[in-house]
Order: sequence, then structure tokens, then C-alpha cells
Amino acid sequence: MKEQLRAFWDGRRREIGPYFAALGRWYLLAAAVGLLCGGVGAAFALSIEKVTALRARHPWLLYLLPLAGLGIALLYHLGGLDNDRGTNFMLEGARAETRPPLRLGALIFAGTVLTHLCGGSSGREGAALQIGGCIGLAIGRRLHLAQESRVMLLVCGMSGLFSALFGTPVAAAVFSIEVVSVGIFQHAALFPCLLSATVAGQVARLLGVSPTAYQLAAPAAGAGRLTFLTALLGLGCAAVSILFCITMHAAHSLYGKYLPNPFARAAVGGVLVVLLTLLCGSQTYNGAGGPVILAALAGQAGGAMFLVKLLFTAVTLGAGFKGGEIVPAFFVGSTFGCLLGGWLGLGPGFGAALGLVAVFCGVTNCPLASILLSAELFGGGQLPMFALACAVSYLMSGRYSLYESQKLALPKLRISLEETVAMH
Repeated sequence: MKEQLRAFWDGRRREIGPYFAALGRWYLLAAAVGLLCGGVGAAFALSIEKVTALRARHPWLLYLLPLAGLGIALLYHLGGLDNDRGTNFMLEGARAETRPPLRLGALIFAGTVLTHLCGGSSGREGAALQIGGCIGLAIGRRLHLAQESRVMLLVCGMSGLFSALFGTPVAAAVFSIEVVSVGIFQHAALFPCLLSATVAGQVARLLGVSPTAYQLAAPAAGAGRLTFLTALLGLGCAAVSILFCITMHAAHSLYGKYLPNPFARAAVGGVLVVLLTLLCGSQTYNGAGGPVILAALAGQAGGAMFLVKLLFTAVTLGAGFKGGEIVPAFFVGSTFGCLLGGWLGLGPGFGAALGLVAVFCGVTNCPLASILLSAELFGGGQLPMFALACAVSYLMSGRYSLYESQKLALPKLRISLEETVAMH
């Protein structure tokens, strides 16, 4: 009997042992990535905050945007990355198709700070994904880990920097996994990504970065109409998401066709943003646009603001300025939602909140991350409505995506044309 019990426990130990070994290994690795990403993310976030405040005090910095563009182009040229592909590089790296160099993280850090200092219309999360991915991959290389482990650390780094900036660790972890290949979720990455995102978020908070959180306005529509109207708003957000993706890709193509030289492209793009700003008469659409997002969530922004911001962002990022598209997508989604929510009777503030998350979902094709993001940004009181708006936006945005390297591993519509005809 004793020998049988010993054999039984030996078998269980051999079976369970590798799981505990993997848990300990990834705990150390992901925590290390989180610590580094938290520190770098805090420096990045505070730098963006400082230069944005500096530009607000000195609006004339806008006129230096063409020079800033030339400086960014020169930095990337000296770094051997004239054909930088932004976040697409990270998505390919997460599938082990490319190996982003560590210097890319430093370049995108400097380029994004320069863009915000001089009033380019961009966000910061695209830069965060690139910086974090480079940090994670560099750690994997330094430790001489296998390719699979290096890729895992790259995704952990993406999660960590995203969390450090926004203070949404669960959404950051799920987004970094989900965005790589639509329809395939690598569950094995969930623990290290969550740990990295949590540690990075805590470090960033200790260093003075405030988490992003918004007040949610109550819906104006009654319970009987709320679901139907939310689905309608999700449909509108899908259309805006498609427009967003088409416009961004068209801007890159047009710049590449008519201004193939990156220095000329940056200079002309900077001049165009300056002219657009003068035409608008204010710097409302420069930078990330955080104050307008807050106004929209309070029901005080709308009209054609979402179209103007889309134009500013396409002109800025298409020219080679750095940052990202997601915060501008928040701007576009919240102002569009504020407008449509008022028209539909949902309430402009509540519509803005739904629009912010649903457009993010439509342009990134990440419904799970979008739903979790809504809970971390707005609380879970209206989670079913956010989930519904995201589900409609995800489905109806089709094959469009901000990221050309994002793979649609499984079709969104699993029903064939023949079955559709048969149903009718």
C-alpha cells in the first residue's frame, strides 16, 4: 500500500511539477517586464503631459511642427528605420515574423514627444505598444530565451506599457493578446500579460501617473428602448470605424505616392496641420484631444468634430509623425456618439461613452478588450449596453482594421451565402 501511495504521489508530482515551474518562471519574467515598463511608461506619460502643457502656454510652438517632422525623419533615418511600419511591426513580432530592434522604442518615444510638443494630432498608445514590445523582446534576447518565450515577453511588454499609460490592466492584457490575430486568443499568455500589466500600472501610479477614468452619464432612454437604440448607435459606430480606417490608410498611400521622400513628407505634413489649425481658429484638434473627450462625455461636444479630428489625425500620422490612433479614435467615437446619442434619444453623454468604446472596438477588432475597457473606464453599471454596442460595431466593421498586419484568423460572419439565401 505504501509503495502504491508513493508511486501515486510521485506521478502527481511529475505531472504538476512543470506547471509550478512555469508559474514561477513566468512570474519572475513578467514581473521584471512590468517593472521596467512601469518606469518607462511613467516617464513617457509624464513627458507627454509636460510638453502638452508647455504647448498650451506657448501656442507658437505649433509653427515648429514642420521642423519637428524633419527632426523625426532624421532620427529614424539615422536609426536605420526609414520604412518604419509602426504598430504593425509589433503585431508581426508577436507572430515571430519580425524582430523589432530595441532602438525602435527609443525612437518612437522621442518622436511622439516631439509630435505632441508641436501640436501634431496623435495619441500615445501606438507608441506605448511599440516601446513595451521592444522592452519585452530585449529582455528575452538578453536572457537568451527561446523564440516562443521572447514573443511572449514582447506581448507582456505591450500589455505593461498600455496599462502604465491608461491604468486599465485587464483591458491592456486582453487587448495585447487579442489584437494580434482576430478570432484566435492565446490563453497561455493571459497570466504573464495580466501580471506585467498589473505591475506596470502600479509602478506608474507610484511615479505619479493618474489612471484614466470617466464619469458615466445616465441613459436618457427608458429600459424598453435602450437596447434597440444602443444597437443602432453601435451600427453607426461601425460605419465611423470603417471611415476611420479607410481615411488613415488613404492618407499613408497618398503621402507615399506623391511624397516618397520621408523628409519632404514630414515637412509638408507639418505645414498642412498648421494650415488646418489656422483655418479652425484654435488648437482644439491638435494633440490627443483629452479636453474634448471630457466635454463629449458631459454631453457638450458633437457636430462635425469627429470628422475634423479624423482629418487632422490622418494628415499628421500619414506624414510620419508619431504617437498612435487610439486616443484620436476615442475623440472621434465620443464626439460622434455625443451627436448620435442626442439624435436617438439615448442622451448625448451616454451616447458619447458608448461611441468611445464602440469605435475603438471597430477600428481594432478587439471586442473582448473593448468590453473590459468600458468596465475599467466607466464602471460596470451599464456593461450589457457597452457589450452590445461593441458586438454590433465589431460585426459590422467587417474586414477593416487600423493595422494592416492584423490577421483575421476566423471570419466574423460564419454563415455562408447559400445559407443566407435558404433562410429567405
